[in-house]
Amino acid sequence: MVEVRFTDAHNQQWAFIDKWPVFTERDDLSPDAHYPVEVVILCDILTSDDTTDTSDTVKISVSPWGLESLEGRVEFEVRADQLTNS
Repeated sequence: MVEVRFTDAHNQQWAFIDKWPVFTERDDLSPDAHYPVEVVILCDILTSDDTTDTSDTVKISVSPWGLESLEGRVEFEVRADQLTNS
């Protein structure tokens, strides 16, 4: 089990705990790893807001992947530059 954290578009930090294969295909989340290690959280894009002048934000959901934050949240607003295609 590992704890993974990310910061959303509003600088709020969220934590998830799950088995390491949920976050990476590599074998680099061992007790001997040099942390922090960059991982991914699979998500679905719900909406994107590119009409604001500040920055592009995207509303995502991690619920289709069986995840939720320690606080029970499954939807988050993140910066568009935090997302990658897989």
